[in-house]
Amino acid sequence: MSAAPQQGARRLGVVLAGGGSAGHVNPLLATADALRRRVPDSDLVVLGTAEGLEARLVPERGYELTVVPKVPFPRRPDAAVVRFPGSLRRAVATARGAMRSVDAQVVVGFGGYVATPAYLAARRAGIPIVIHEQNARPGLANRLGARFTPHVATTFDLTRLPHATRVGLPLREEIRTLDRAALRAEGLAEFGLEDRRPTLLVFGGSLGAQRLNAAFAAAGAELLAAGVQVLHLTGAGKDVSAPAPDAATGARYVARPYTDRMDLAYAVADLAVGRSGAGTVCELAAVGLPAVYVPLPVGNGEQRLNARGLVQAGGGMVVEDAQVTPEWVRDVVLPLVQDEARLEQMAAAAAAHGDRDAADRLVDLVLRAAAEDPA
Repeated sequence: MSAAPQQGARRLGVVLAGGGSAGHVNPLLATADALRRRVPDSDLVVLGTAEGLEARLVPERGYELTVVPKVPFPRRPDAAVVRFPGSLRRAVATARGAMRSVDAQVVVGFGGYVATPAYLAARRAGIPIVIHEQNARPGLANRLGARFTPHVATTFDLTRLPHATRVGLPLREEIRTLDRAALRAEGLAEFGLEDRRPTLLVFGGSLGAQRLNAAFAAAGAELLAAGVQVLHLTGAGKDVSAPAPDAATGARYVARPYTDRMDLAYAVADLAVGRSGAGTVCELAAVGLPAVYVPLPVGNGEQRLNARGLVQAGGGMVVEDAQVTPEWVRDVVLPLVQDEARLEQMAAAAAAHGDRDAADRLVDLVLRAAAEDPA
């Protein structure tokens, strides 16, 4: 349902800030799509960096991108500390210019390098701020921004931020509406796979995962010999030596660096193995795809927390990164992908735990915040 504009009414102007990894960009784009659907004549502009995925994905989606200089917070007492104030002032000025360009009534931040200058510029201009935190443990930018606004949304219940309300993770339209069974034939054709074979999807996010790449490529011949076909998304610049099709079973190991059609990858898979970033966990749950999650063994441990609720619900399992070896693939993953009854139970549990309507709930919050704009 869309909001009908009144004659002479001020058009809705929204600035969305976030970028870097797919974990920040995808919920931003999902929210932009929902805003455009709900308020078709709204003016939207996205703040991002020149280096992140948003530099390609935002224009491809049809949205204007304003590039903000990347200003990482200095963590050591070196020359970056001296440059930081000037760099931050320039980034805040760029963000403020984008807000003027659309007469912004609200700024929506998703964390990452561009979020901090956006929050500072919005606060200085008196523009309402909405924050969405994807991960179980919030990042630095959103911890700062949450001090400036009562409009704070989270993906998970356990996220600790002031004024936090759980809305879930906004999902891309092609994932939110995905019917895996209906799209399976198209997916099999896209990746050159066959029907009626157990199909394993391996991926480490947009950047890939060396541990997964090495273990599954090494165990690939055993998977194919058992009649299991593999779709392995390795990450850009992280090619693997994929085994040839098995002479006896004919099963294939398809390795690609990346795909823009994750909906098709999800449609063909019976089991997924990947990292447990918030985007991966929420997407796999929403589409009802059983998964084995391998939390990234760095950072503040948020990837293990991201998967906790889904694993407790029975929709997945967690394994430590160091345990992912060719032997583990053979002894644990291979029997699981061949166990249809268990996969059906896990799929049902994942789908029951998943959430497909987060984008509209976040847009509800954005529209309420925009209504507070005093201009």
